[in-house]
Amino acid sequence: MTRYVAFLRAVNVGGTGKLPMADLRAMCESLGFANVRTYIASGNVVFESRLAQAAVKARLERCLEAYAGKPVGVLVRTGAELAAVLAGNPFGSAPSNRTVAIFLDDAPSADTLSRVTGQQDEEIALGTREIFVHYGSGMARSKLKIPAASTGTARNMNTIETLVAWASE
Repeated sequence: MTRYVAFLRAVNVGGTGKLPMADLRAMCESLGFANVRTYIASGNVVFESRLAQAAVKARLERCLEAYAGKPVGVLVRTGAELAAVLAGNPFGSAPSNRTVAIFLDDAPSADTLSRVTGQQDEEIALGTREIFVHYGSGMARSKLKIPAASTGTARNMNTIETLVAWASE
């Protein structure tokens, strides 16, 4: 079985998309996923499945849409892929709570960086299917807009580090 980590978009953030993590665990178990664990209330779930990554994503998205009554985006990585994201963080010396990986379904396009607006002291780098951002002054005051990230979801390096540890257990 493959160990996966799924990241849900816009769940329990800013009062939108309420989804108790117990319900998310139950959904994953109903889909046949094993050893399901959720981490913090922002839609992070680690589990095992015999299904291919695309099938995991499709089934979880269908189940979430039935639950929420609207589409809920899901970004999926294998445990090994997530470990590579953590190891490939180009801002490894920056505070991990100010550095995020924005997970995407596909590789960011070549023009991603040229389309960014509002950049101040943020540093941005492209990954395999991620966009890394170090928010020098923190996210709260940032005016950064990354159009390529509109269908993605971000997690800070503290969260990613915990999920990598869980995925490797």
